[in-house]
Amino acid sequence: MSGTLYLVGTPIGNLGDITLRAIETLKTVDVIACEDTRHTLALLNKLEIKKPLISYYKQKEREGSEEITNLLLSGKNVALVTDAGMPCISDPGSILVKKLFESGLSYTVVPGASAFVSAIALTGVIGTFTFLGFLPEKRKDYQALLEQYKCVNTVLLIYSAPHDVNDTIRKCGEILGNRSFYAVKEITKIYENIIKGRLCETAIETPKGEYVLVIEPNEETEKPIDESSIKETLLSLINSGVNKKDAVKEVALSLNVSKNLVYKISLTL
Repeated sequence: MSGTLYLVGTPIGNLGDITLRAIETLKTVDVIACEDTRHTLALLNKLEIKKPLISYYKQKEREGSEEITNLLLSGKNVALVTDAGMPCISDPGSILVKKLFESGLSYTVVPGASAFVSAIALTGVIGTFTFLGFLPEKRKDYQALLEQYKCVNTVLLIYSAPHDVNDTIRKCGEILGNRSFYAVKEITKIYENIIKGRLCETAIETPKGEYVLVIEPNEETEKPIDESSIKETLLSLINSGVNKKDAVKEVALSLNVSKNLVYKISLTL
């Protein structure tokens, strides 16, 4: 008889957020698969749990999925954990889950903390939301992703590491316009903090810790973009002596529209 895989949610900061069911699962499984064995070992030591650990990280997901599948087929029960939060949510796990589903092998979830859900609660932002995770690294990829949401009336949730957060804010502002947003950092930790600003105006001083950006919808998303108004405003600025680059930036800010859209329109003048 094959074993069962348990997708176990772990704390995103405060170790006290581990659930009773997660503790019981980690105690009873035969093997624990970890994104980083060193990180998971600290949690297990805190819980006084000793189990065999194997690595399962993004760069080796396919090879790791094979190893875990073989363990399950041999009758072993396996828990999959990541460094923080839920497996498969911007963390390794999805390849394994798809493989088990297609193979008919047993798996289940042991829910736990989630950073983007906690960020929504901390900011009090309401309405529909879309979780984007970490932005792609390549320009064409993140542009294509964000362009889809320029005119969609939804809250956007984006993860960012501290060394990338200001660059992420800038990229979002260039494509989405000067929307209001919250930067929520170090959720559940001692330095938990929320900063509110606008995408084209705000930079975070000395970024530290992991961030969730909660970007509110464009106030104008429900109205069609008036390209003739953009052209008219651009021409007025350029005719008054403002260079095209500065005119594009000023129009994007004043009309709260994508800088890329204004730039494309400026090329038709």
